[in-house]
Amino acid sequence: MVDVHHRYATVQGRQLFYREAGPADAPVLVLLHGFPTSSFMFRHLIPELADRYHVIAPDHLGFGLSDAPPVGEFDYTFDALADLTRQLLAGLGVSRYAIYVQDYGAPVGWRLALRDPDAITAVITQNGNGYEAGLVESFWEPARAYWREQTPETVGAIREAISLDTIKWQYLHGVPDPSLVSPDTWLHDHALVSRPGNDRVQLKLLLDYASNLPLYPSLHAYLRDRRPPLLAVWGENDEIFGPDGARAFADDVPDAQVRLLDGGHFLLESALDEVAELVREFLAKADLPAG
Repeated sequence: MVDVHHRYATVQGRQLFYREAGPADAPVLVLLHGFPTSSFMFRHLIPELADRYHVIAPDHLGFGLSDAPPVGEFDYTFDALADLTRQLLAGLGVSRYAIYVQDYGAPVGWRLALRDPDAITAVITQNGNGYEAGLVESFWEPARAYWREQTPETVGAIREAISLDTIKWQYLHGVPDPSLVSPDTWLHDHALVSRPGNDRVQLKLLLDYASNLPLYPSLHAYLRDRRPPLLAVWGENDEIFGPDGARAFADDVPDAQVRLLDGGHFLLESALDEVAELVREFLAKADLPAG
């Protein structure tokens, strides 16, 4: 049985929670979670990978068990989340690592890669978008309206994203057998994003999500120039980041592995075994350097 450690580190005066497992001298894999969850989404994947890899899964500031300072005390941006992640890894002595990104974890991971391309040994994206083609317009239209203008109407529409019903929908939509998804998932996430003041944290980050789209050309240039080993494993029924977003990675990394599975946004909840096997096979072929 793999031991999974639950730790805290102080970065920029803030407490960041992270899960860590695997041999200290093994290749490092950093798992970056999405909205509205935390490293909790990787709770079952970590033991599947930690026999061969040194796995680190932090909670972004404002999520999970990490600190969640109010917006008046911290400027929540994806640049800031990437800075915190980079400093956390540096404090742990990690200088080279593969990334596994999902949802919000993708723009954090892309910033890490663009700032220090030599640090990234491989990329796994699981419904972690990097292309306009991946944005499902029916989902993103209210967000685009909110980016253009913050009115009571646009803010109200965005607040729905952190409601219990919407978080539950994120977990269940596109899943062939919804009974496979534990209610613990959406109840856990909703409880943590419902902490006092956290609604404003989430509104601020979703407003800053607009900054990710202009970053895409730089990401694509990085992928073309560096050609990192890349696996896009995707719930093809995702109505947030559609499967065209997975296919697009092959435009810039021709030998990218693109695998579309019958599932939704949070694929690990219904297809854990399939994803874990694909990730293990991919990482074995990538022949990552030791940590």
